[in-house]
Amino acid sequence: MPVYHTLGAIPPKRHTQFRKPDGSLYAEELVSTEGFSSLYSLVYHVYPPTLVKELGEPYSVEPKIAREKHLKHTSLIGFKIEPEDDYLKSRKPVLVNSDLQISLAAPRKSMTDYFYKNSQADEVVFIHVGSGTLKTGYGHIKFAYGDYLVIPRGTIYQVEFDTPDNRLFIVESFSPIRVPKRYTNAYGQLTEQSPYCERDIKRPTNLETHDEKGDFKVLIKKQGLIYPYIYGTHPFDFIGWDGFHYPWAFSIHDFEPITGRLHQPPPVHQTFEGHNFVICSFVPRKYDYHPLSIPAPYNHSNVDSDEVLYYVDGDFMSRKSVVKGQITLHPGGIPHGPHPGTVEKSIGKESTDELAVMIDPFRPLMLTEDAVKIEDGDYYKSWM
Repeated sequence: MPVYHTLGAIPPKRHTQFRKPDGSLYAEELVSTEGFSSLYSLVYHVYPPTLVKELGEPYSVEPKIAREKHLKHTSLIGFKIEPEDDYLKSRKPVLVNSDLQISLAAPRKSMTDYFYKNSQADEVVFIHVGSGTLKTGYGHIKFAYGDYLVIPRGTIYQVEFDTPDNRLFIVESFSPIRVPKRYTNAYGQLTEQSPYCERDIKRPTNLETHDEKGDFKVLIKKQGLIYPYIYGTHPFDFIGWDGFHYPWAFSIHDFEPITGRLHQPPPVHQTFEGHNFVICSFVPRKYDYHPLSIPAPYNHSNVDSDEVLYYVDGDFMSRKSVVKGQITLHPGGIPHGPHPGTVEKSIGKESTDELAVMIDPFRPLMLTEDAVKIEDGDYYKSWM
């Protein structure tokens, strides 16, 4: 939730002289979005952020499309993605369109010999398994199971994992990730009706200023290519900063479900939004309390959007044989609903402990080659 935040030392007035103890100037940088008309932060560096020593040859990380057009209910067994040591190499795009890319990752090692910057997309990294620290010039954010890490485009970062056992569900958004507008008042404050509030947001802490010269590898992603840069100074040389543009985190466990007498529609689970898609959180909650209510979701037709569900934990009363890390894709154009027998079975139940992330994109998703490798080819028959 981008509210005003500041860490470290900053001058009392922006765009004014701010000097080091030796009398030289700190380097001011404006990090702005959507030109100069949206969120921004002012950053103060020990050295100018422009000192490039070398450029390497760019290489492609563009997703390889296996199925561009399809009309088939699809299931991917996400934990079949094999672990890899390197954080970036472990990221496997599985579902993509022109608004977002959905990837799975199982990195074993921390980022120690390079830094990464995604210049084409905001990233939402959901921590399914593992814990650690997200490190940026803005400070550190500790993360654990259930956290969403929201990393705005243009942020140089490293991830430090506590153990080699990590599973990540990653959304790259080619538009800014925002809190749903209906959750905020005219002044940007989260309302009483919002399923979470500012107290639930984790912002950067523990700013460490790295006054270091040397060779620092920064891998920068732009238009499906990785550009290897060698900078002459440490990227995390912030002496201080303030503003609204910075990484933050929110735990799915802090999402407070909205319930009612009758079954509530999926928008009550919405957590974030981007252009042409939404991200929702399904969390443990009390079921509907009308005496004749049916807790299981009704059959519904996806007329305008695909539906993606990433199963995290718990018992999913509308599905049979669901496993952790499974992704289901129900494409727009055909109806889907609860599996046979689950509707009657749900009647009388008072609560659920399910935990899942849902994405509804309004442009069709394409399956990549990595997705086809982990596909359950018979899933579309599971309603028989």
